Amino acid sequence: MRRSVREALVGFTLLGAVIGGLSLWFWLRGVSLGRSNWTLTVRFADAGGLADRSAVVFRGVQVGNVRRISPTSSAVVAELEITDPSLQLARPVVAQVQSASLLGGDAQVALISSGPPLPASAPRPGDKVCNNTRMVCNGSSLEGVSSASLSSVTELMQSLLLEAEKQNLVPEIASTTKSFDATSKEATRFLKESQKIAVQLDVLIRQLNVVAGKADPMLASLTTASADAAAASRHVRNLTAALDNPRTLAELKATVSNAERLTARIDAVGGDVSKLTGDPRFMDGVRSLAIGLGQLFDELYPAQTGLAKDKAAKDKPEKVSTEKPGSGSIGGGRQGAAGGTRLPAEAPRRLDP
Repeated sequence: MRRSVREALVGFTLLGAVIGGLSLWFWLRGVSLGRSNWTLTVRFADAGGLADRSAVVFRGVQVGNVRRISPTSSAVVAELEITDPSLQLARPVVAQVQSASLLGGDAQVALISSGPPLPASAPRPGDKVCNNTRMVCNGSSLEGVSSASLSSVTELMQSLLLEAEKQNLVPEIASTTKSFDATSKEATRFLKESQKIAVQLDVLIRQLNVVAGKADPMLASLTTASADAAAASRHVRNLTAALDNPRTLAELKATVSNAERLTARIDAVGGDVSKLTGDPRFMDGVRSLAIGLGQLFDELYPAQTGLAKDKAAKDKPEKVSTEKPGSGSIGGGRQGAAGGTRLPAEAPRRLDP
């Protein structure tokens, strides 16, 4: 009895150890018996540090592991195991090898989907009705892209330096740098000259503004003068048109003829007047007429004429007459109304024509 119990305990202990070992192995291998996992096959030109059990992420979330890596002569084939049975990847999908952090770390596979989002009613990748043209299904194949690593960047830089050395680019770059330096100096000098020119242009613009302000009244005067000149030009055209009229010319000729005749008559009358004023008898008759009219006014208005004569005598000093009595002057042998003697006026002489 005791022996059977002891053997049973040993047997159960061994069975538990075997089950625990298998569970640990399955856990380490990423095998889950209670989940419906699905797989993908990705071809990489360079695995970039991938290994078994490397993580597979989608949008930063781990969704599986790398089950197996098989290098071939043309590429590296990696078998990916996706542990999320409901993960829907719309095509096109690219698998890229990335580092776990910026400072380096374990390599991982990132699934990048650039297709439109799938509806919620779309089938799962493990379903038989899964459309492999629209989404990634179980057993699909993808093309992988290797990300840049430190070694690849170093190799690329080394190749670039070797190519630069072959093409003799370093001296060319040095000469180009010198040319850039000279160009920058010329550009600086040009900018300084441009600033000076800008200042001069500013002064010139101000002077032009002043001249323009002074030119406005001149322009107004020129405009007025232009209007006056246009009016004068119109008057000249009208006058020219009138002169071109035969009727106007005939009237002008008639006016000139009448003016000539009038001038001849005026000359004739002037000659007659000169003859009359040059005749002594005519002048004596005019003087006698004047004296007679004076005596007539004295007789008609003695008071007014006497007062006027007294006032004139007071204002004007008397002059001693040097003429002899009985001389041929008009007032020599006669006395005025103030002397008390009145002589008869001489009868006007008849003028011969």
